Amino acid sequence: MSRTHIRDFHDDDLDAIVRLWENAHRGDDAPVYSLAEVIASCQADHAVVAIQGDRLVGTAVGRAAHAQGWIVFFEVVPGPHAEHAAAALLDALERRMAPLGLGKLSILVGEDDDPVAALTANGFEVLHSVRYLERRMPVQRRELDLLKDVGGRILPRHLWRAVSGMRREKELLEERLVTPLSRPDLADRFGVVPPRAVMLFGPPGTGKTTFAKAVASRLDWPFVELFPSRLADGPGGLAGALRSTFETIGELEHAVVFIDEVEEIASRRGGTPPSPTQGVTNELLKLVAEFRESEGRLLVCATNFVRALDAAFLRHGRFDYVLPIGLPDDEARTAIWSRYVPADSIADVDIAALVEASDGFTPADIEYAARRASQEALARALRAGEAGDADSLATADYLRALGATRATVSEADVEGFLADIDTFARL
Repeated sequence: MSRTHIRDFHDDDLDAIVRLWENAHRGDDAPVYSLAEVIASCQADHAVVAIQGDRLVGTAVGRAAHAQGWIVFFEVVPGPHAEHAAAALLDALERRMAPLGLGKLSILVGEDDDPVAALTANGFEVLHSVRYLERRMPVQRRELDLLKDVGGRILPRHLWRAVSGMRREKELLEERLVTPLSRPDLADRFGVVPPRAVMLFGPPGTGKTTFAKAVASRLDWPFVELFPSRLADGPGGLAGALRSTFETIGELEHAVVFIDEVEEIASRRGGTPPSPTQGVTNELLKLVAEFRESEGRLLVCATNFVRALDAAFLRHGRFDYVLPIGLPDDEARTAIWSRYVPADSIADVDIAALVEASDGFTPADIEYAARRASQEALARALRAGEAGDADSLATADYLRALGATRATVSEADVEGFLADIDTFARL
């Protein structure tokens, strides 16, 4: 039998290490470190291999993070050489990484992984109190520049939970959008095709943008909001800028793309002479069709005037769903008021009275009234000269502010919205 010797990793060893990793993780749905990470560490960090004759029979691959070293892959082919090779590999990797000033060398393995015995035999201690947790980064390094180019960003993960009330709307978005996109295997089991594009419509200020951001947050996908007015300033005009932007977005693995007030660039075509935006509408229709051909991305458009959209824009096959977003319900208004009333004053405020008095108001209307009440209370305290001893805000302050706030959505708007639900909604 040939003697086993240990040496540093060479690029020519990569194919053998890939086979070793594949054999080690055959049937393993979730190895701690992916093959891509192992290959990257072989090439950029620290790796040693065990060679028997001209055959690679083991490897230990590590990387350093601050004062701690991590073994990202350790495997030895079973056989008479295995015990010696395991010990020699671990010793060689430790010597190679020692100049980095590491305080400890660590490894994460599955509960039933074979290397545990070899590791404990070579000085590694099993810490039973340790649990391994991980969170996938929503954007990989190669995508950061692309995301920056299109003005995209990663939103906080709590936005979905922050949308209180509006239970029916949230259920629709969860069932129609979030679940099929985040759990494609489950969707496939029931024959559900994950959506590619959705239209949100409703009166202004009802939270369509908030819902679009909440969906991106819930999916943990980058959020890219397109502003046609800004794109129009480009040298190729609005149509050219839209195509260029969509091409860049197409290079992202995942994205929620949001266009607000889409009626500005997708209004009804026709007339003599043709509308100046007709070419843009034509281009957008083509882009939506192309966008639908790729997985992992969702286009969300929002409009205050769904009846103003070009008929071709709302045909089946372009938007999977056309969802109404109406005024906040009692539960939602309760959450909004609770958010804006200061903690020091909330015990003195009848939130239920404010909820009743603000029926028919948008979230933006309520925010305006709350801030107006706070500003008036501050001004009153300053006029009194003793801001620290001034009375806290009371229900009457908010009711006065509501009385001075004009509702964004009129009764006629509400009636029109209800009629639009019957005509255009596709749930």
